[in-house]
Amino acid sequence: MQALQTVSVTDALVERLREQVLDGAFPAGATIGEIELANQVGVSRPTAKAAITTLVHDGLLRRNAHRSARVPMLSAEDVADVYRVRIMIELEVVRELAARAHVASGTEEVFAELGRLSDDVPTSRFIVADLHAHQCLVDQYGSPRTSRVYTSLRGEIHLCMIQSRRLMGRDRIAREHAAVLAAIAVGDIAGAVDAMRTHLTGACDKLAGAVPAAESARG
Repeated sequence: MQALQTVSVTDALVERLREQVLDGAFPAGATIGEIELANQVGVSRPTAKAAITTLVHDGLLRRNAHRSARVPMLSAEDVADVYRVRIMIELEVVRELAARAHVASGTEEVFAELGRLSDDVPTSRFIVADLHAHQCLVDQYGSPRTSRVYTSLRGEIHLCMIQSRRLMGRDRIAREHAAVLAAIAVGDIAGAVDAMRTHLTGACDKLAGAVPAAESARG
């Protein structure tokens, strides 16, 4: 019973810490020490250490030997590398879904909900909804391993967006999403792949271009 309780506390702390990092509550370069975290939230040091280790594994924190964990200050190269993997996955996904000429109704609804978000919704919430929509598309592909890899990448994609403090513009995102889904629905494989490539490479270029400016502003 005690073991189950410990797992529950650790999982809750992981989610709390993940949300704070992705919301920008811990800015790039901020350190998160085990003792300080344990004292702040009232948990044991092993619990704090386990939570930090999980986020290090997920790429949301980095830690060198004998140093506190730190929120990574992403470079343009980091953004490009994250998106390189993302693009490989999502182009294969839309290629296969277009071959089937089918977009699941649940996937369509998630993208529609994203488009209905108000303009004043917090950036972090919009990012969560955007990545959830893309995750639904990946899940429709039907490969548990592909879904698992994509899920593990989502945190770093979110971090890229938060640290650059830029999005492509919600109207543009909505138009490009619609183009991808429309091409899939009619079985246009080349069109679906081109639309998704345009969408993701455009995002990558804009985010990577913003990171150096953000670093310079932080001094």
